[in-house]
Amino acid sequence: MPNFHRVVITGIGAVTPIGNNIDEYLVGLQTGTNGVSDITLFDPEKHPCKFAAEVKNLQPENFIEAKESKRWDRFSQFGVMAAKQAFSDSGLEITEANASRVGVIIGSGVGGLLTMESQAQILSHKGPKRVSPFTVPMMIPNMATGLAAIALGAKGPSSSVSTACAAGSNAIGDSFRLLQLGKADAMICGGAEASITPLGVAGFASAKALSFRNESPQTASRPFDAERDGFVIGEGSGNSCFRNVRKRKKKECKNLCRNNWIWNNM
Repeated sequence: MPNFHRVVITGIGAVTPIGNNIDEYLVGLQTGTNGVSDITLFDPEKHPCKFAAEVKNLQPENFIEAKESKRWDRFSQFGVMAAKQAFSDSGLEITEANASRVGVIIGSGVGGLLTMESQAQILSHKGPKRVSPFTVPMMIPNMATGLAAIALGAKGPSSSVSTACAAGSNAIGDSFRLLQLGKADAMICGGAEASITPLGVAGFASAKALSFRNESPQTASRPFDAERDGFVIGEGSGNSCFRNVRKRKKKECKNLCRNNWIWNNM
């Protein structure tokens, strides 16, 4: 039986439809804020579903250089913002001595769907020479992980998970195992998604997966209701900083909670 290390959560970050940082998010939860409203990211007039849970009032310039943010898909912006929040909240410091022991795993179901969709339109209407050279780096699902690792200076285990709706949970589980086995000392982990695009909404709607309560979007999310007619598509990112106790000094960072849930469910 291996000598497993205890794992604790020491920082959290959130970019959500009800708050763009953890303080706003917690207030949104406590006050019952509803993040579902009519779609504004594109014109939904021809779509059978016209509402979603969009991230609002996003200010990436507070975390990302303006020049850089233009080269990042929306899901990567979410992921890096939440990762930086979690890192800051943890009190962790990355130095040359520990950089190789700090890693990042951020899951994403579809990655840069907006980039893929918009560049496909450019290819169709303007030809291959007009397609952006940043198309592939902006589109691939592991880019949120890579950009976050670069931004934080983390040089440890770096990976991504693309397992549909379970991507974020899988990323957390994989990070937990790495820490538990002593393969890393700290991991920034979670998920990021930005699939509220014409193609994303149309695809889920065609599969009859979405709710079509356009007359009452704020009551459409009802997962255990007998009259449920589908889910509400959303976007955002939630990331955490996990650390193993072997390397964690009590005065160095706070212990938000022990990760018993993952231990009991893996």
